[in-house]
Amino acid sequence: MRMQTFIERHIRVEEFANRTGLAQATIRKKIARREIAYHKAGRAVVIPESEVSRVLGERHDPVSIVPDGAA
Repeated sequence: MRMQTFIERHIRVEEFANRTGLAQATIRKKIARREIAYHKAGRAVVIPESEVSRVLGERHDPVSIVPDGAA
């Protein structure tokens, strides 16, 4: 039986920001706090593509502070 290997694609901080809507500075802070998985490729910081789904899944919908019917 042959075992399949999965190689995950990695993206740069700029692309991660475009996909998630987060600011690059926010992403770098989350990386520093180890809230987002990352790897170093030479001097570049790259993030596994699966982190996009994980981070987007953790985001909550905005809460409205305007009472229903008032607007």
